[in-house]
Amino acid sequence: MEIMSPQNTRVKEWAGLQEKKHRDKARKYIVEGVHLVQEALMAEADVECLAYDLEKGVPAELKKLLQSVQGMEVIGVTAAIISKCSSTNTPQPVFAIIRKEQQGLEAILSKPDSLVVVLDGVQDPGNVGTIIRSADAAGADGVILGLGCADLFNPKTIRSTMGSMFHLPVVEGDLSDILPQAADRGALLVSTSLQGEESCYQHDFHGSQWLLIGSEGKGISAETAQLVDKSIIIPMSGRAESLNAAMAATILLFEARRQRG
Repeated sequence: MEIMSPQNTRVKEWAGLQEKKHRDKARKYIVEGVHLVQEALMAEADVECLAYDLEKGVPAELKKLLQSVQGMEVIGVTAAIISKCSSTNTPQPVFAIIRKEQQGLEAILSKPDSLVVVLDGVQDPGNVGTIIRSADAAGADGVILGLGCADLFNPKTIRSTMGSMFHLPVVEGDLSDILPQAADRGALLVSTSLQGEESCYQHDFHGSQWLLIGSEGKGISAETAQLVDKSIIIPMSGRAESLNAAMAATILLFEARRQRG
């Protein structure tokens, strides 16, 4: 199948997925570029259709994967259409439209000895995506995005995950509802604070631990802070006042990874 006109109704729908309100209404999102489309296909995400630049053809890396995927449309489009649907200045030659799937909170909650990262009000999409990538790299069991975080399906967040969003459960929800459920199942809720009781290198990361990361400006909210069991500090000897949220999360994740072997 081919679509040649940027005014086509489907093209308008795809381009609309750059905005959250349209993503929420359609329950779909867009991923751009060979690497992310490849990750989505390999993870068996619910891909509705794949659009590629007719002049360049289907990228070689995707050809083999497409043979094994059932029920997905493959549509040739013009460079103008790709440009209209892209969020970057140098559009990639392929994108996919993916249906949002039910998120796996129960899978995270029921995992024994789980290592989970919880984000509270982290608004920068680059930070949210990078933390998901670090959680994937450190072998964490999931990431929870509280209210007020950057949207998981924002194109910038998706790009920053580098495909990791397809490798582990990422759940968006209300922390005042989710965190008490985690505590009831035996998870220790740990936050970082400059007033922390203990260094992150002395803290014992064994057992089920949920690591709470707040926004750079404000830290975690007062409501979330009331649910925390323990706050720890990342010791710093230089003159920087604080670390970016993604760096702080990465340090904690890899210290946990080191201790848990």
